[in-house]
Amino acid sequence: MKHTISILVKNEAGILSSVCDLFSTRGYNIESLSVASTIDNVFSRITIVTTGDDVVVEQICKQLNRLINTIKVVELPKSADKCIDRELVLCKVSAKDDVRSEILRISEIFGAKIIDVSPDTYTLEYSGDNRQVMALIALLRPIGIKEIVRSGMVAITRENQFINIGKKD
Repeated sequence: MKHTISILVKNEAGILSSVCDLFSTRGYNIESLSVASTIDNVFSRITIVTTGDDVVVEQICKQLNRLINTIKVVELPKSADKCIDRELVLCKVSAKDDVRSEILRISEIFGAKIIDVSPDTYTLEYSGDNRQVMALIALLRPIGIKEIVRSGMVAITRENQFINIGKKD
């Protein structure tokens, strides 16, 4: 089962390496990883998607909390009414004359932007949850995907999980 873990850390060199080492040395797989500073550049938010049962993820969260520069670790809820998640995808597709209108129709349906056009390709930019991204890819695959880049998931709770910055729970 997939789990999304949000980690608030001090924005210092080496913290990402420490987090990745923790996963690596214990044999946990990171399926998706996204890191950026928060509104306060002193802190960064790391969003990790991993797989495992509830006991494994609970153990991961406890171990992450022990890292020196960790402020707070939260396993984000899976329900859409409690958590919002998004992924950015850039997708370069073959744009031969006979499929250009189909690409435009698909991009319009999904709200994707065509951000680059060449004689042979269109490059689309799209942001959505994993299900939406996979649906877009499934529709573009028969047309001919030449290249695809995905950002990894970013997620945030609908309620404030990081009120007490500076305190570990």
